[in-house]
Amino acid sequence: MTALTDADDVRGDFVQSFARGLAVIRCFDADHPRLTLSEVAQRAGITRAAARRFLLTLESLGYVRGTGREFALTPRVLELGFSYLSALSLPEIVQPHLERLSHDVDESVSAAVLDGGDIVYVARVPTRRIMSVGITIGTRFPAYATSMGRVLLAALPVSERDDALAAAVVEPLTDRTVVDRGALSALLEEVAAQGFAITDGELESGVRSVAAPVRGRDGRVVAAVNVSASAARVALDRLREVHLPALLSATAAIEQDLGRVPVR
Repeated sequence: MTALTDADDVRGDFVQSFARGLAVIRCFDADHPRLTLSEVAQRAGITRAAARRFLLTLESLGYVRGTGREFALTPRVLELGFSYLSALSLPEIVQPHLERLSHDVDESVSAAVLDGGDIVYVARVPTRRIMSVGITIGTRFPAYATSMGRVLLAALPVSERDDALAAAVVEPLTDRTVVDRGALSALLEEVAAQGFAITDGELESGVRSVAAPVRGRDGRVVAAVNVSASAARVALDRLREVHLPALLSATAAIEQDLGRVPVR
C-alpha cells in the first residue's frame, strides 16, 4: 500500500488519517474490549497494514496496549473526553442528585446527552445489573429506543427532530421496539407534551425505564435523567406513580444547581 501524501490525506478541511485513527479507537467498546489486528481492520473498515500503523502509533502514545495477538485501550483514552466533561461540568453537578435519587427509589439511575442519533451516558449510579450489556460513562445507545433518547429528541425543534428520525437507522432491538417512523414521531410529540418518557422492553427485554429532561438556565434541554428497573420487579404503575415523581423532583433540583453555573 502506498504511503499517503499530504495531498492524499487531506480533502479540503478533512484529514482522512486522523478520522481513521479515531475510528480505530472507537472499535473498542464494552462488548469488544480486546481485538486482534484483523478485527480492528474489519471494524474500522481499513486494511490490516493501516490498522497496524494506527495501533502501533496509539501504543507508542500510551492509548493502546498490546497483549499477545490482541490489543486493548488503556485508561489514558479517558483524557480525550475529560476536557469536554470538565468544561461541561454537568456530570459533577448531576452525580450527587443521581445518588440521592438512586437511594430513594433503590434502582439504577443515569444521565445522558444527545450525540447525533445516539445518547451518551455522562453520569450513572448502578444498583444492580439488569441489562446484558454493561453501562459505563461513554456508553452509547440509539436514542429512538430509549427513554432518555426520546426525551432528548422530543426537546429538539420539530424540523431537527424529523431530520434526526429520518437519519436514524431504526431497527428492532427486541420484539417490543417501535420501529415505525410515524409511530415514533407521534410518541415524541406525546413526550414533548407530557414532559417525560417511559419505555418498556424496547432496548432490552425485561427492562423498563422512565426519563425526564434537564434544562439549563436558558431553558434548553441539556441532558436527560432516567430510572431503570427490571420489569419482573417493578410494575409500570409503580414506575409512573412512585419513580416518576421522585425523578421529577431530582431533575428540578439539578436544574436549580445548573441555574447557578454556565453549561458549555
